[in-house]
Amino acid sequence: MDPRLVEIFPPLGLRITSGPLELRGIGEAEVLALLDLARAGIHPAERMPFTFPWTDAPAEELPLNYLQWWWRGMATWSRDAWALDLCVLWDGEVVGVQGVATHDFLTLRFGETGSWLGQRHQGRGIGTAMRHAMCAFLFDHLDFEFITSAAFTDNPASVRVSEKLGYRDNGLAWQPRRGEAATTKRLLLVREGFEPGPALRVEGAAAMRRFIGLPEA
Repeated sequence: MDPRLVEIFPPLGLRITSGPLELRGIGEAEVLALLDLARAGIHPAERMPFTFPWTDAPAEELPLNYLQWWWRGMATWSRDAWALDLCVLWDGEVVGVQGVATHDFLTLRFGETGSWLGQRHQGRGIGTAMRHAMCAFLFDHLDFEFITSAAFTDNPASVRVSEKLGYRDNGLAWQPRRGEAATTKRLLLVREGFEPGPALRVEGAAAMRRFIGLPEA
């Protein structure tokens, strides 16, 4: 990654590692690898785990849609509303994305996690490891007070990941999905309910804190 770009947009310089797991800022190489991964499949066609059904795009439209998502994340970044999406690697291979989205963060000190894994990497514990690493980073390095998540009630694998990390039930909500109403389970993780895991090695946290308006740690 060109250090000049990292200086302008510090999320590009983030590196969070623990054993075989790495979360890193999404640059050109990462976004192209993620696009290939998405095209290879994330979920069965008959099931939709995302509240925004971006994987329903026709195959010929998905590449541009995905690049526009990446560019939009940088173009619309502000301290009032920002989303941090990191590329996930396992043993050096790109396997998915782990993110968090916020609004009014400096006042509210929370955000909502979201993620996806390439279908061939699912069921190996990677989803739990990457969410745990992200939550530890948010609590320990970015001063989050609590973290939320949500999953459709017919996506028990996502709910199980949340429960393993200490998220607790936070009610139900309803979302449109492919033209029908679907129920989502809301979940909440507070700092006191989060169990520390393996130590993280973090690069770029100080620059990230400055970028989002936090004082030096």
